[in-house]
Amino acid sequence: MWRRSTGLFVCGIGLVTSVPAHAKFSPKTELVRCGKDDCLRVSGHREEASHVISLNGVPVAAEGKNDWRVDLPIDAVRKMCGPRAQAIEVTLRDPQTRRESLARARLPIGLLGDSSKLAAIEITAF
Repeated sequence: MWRRSTGLFVCGIGLVTSVPAHAKFSPKTELVRCGKDDCLRVSGHREEASHVISLNGVPVAAEGKNDWRVDLPIDAVRKMCGPRAQAIEVTLRDPQTRRESLARARLPIGLLGDSSKLAAIEITAF
């Protein structure tokens, strides 16, 4: 008798403390070819296809319904993120409740780094 009631109690706590699915999401980034240029693909999952996706506060049109993706030219990413950015902020907003979920997606290493042109480089051995 004690084991049955304990099991129901534990199950009840799990239901009360569960976190809504939209509270945390994990968008991903990768470099892809789009035409003859390179683009940054940001992708993820949303519970409802009606949720609005914003990148660094800018609403974007996404391909797909629940599993979505956005391809951005690298120049657009530079303008959106600024120099040497290491992540992009992804927001999902429910238009009915106006509730937002926020996550940061890491940018590929060196994507927005400085690409200084060197006239010469000197290498010495110790």
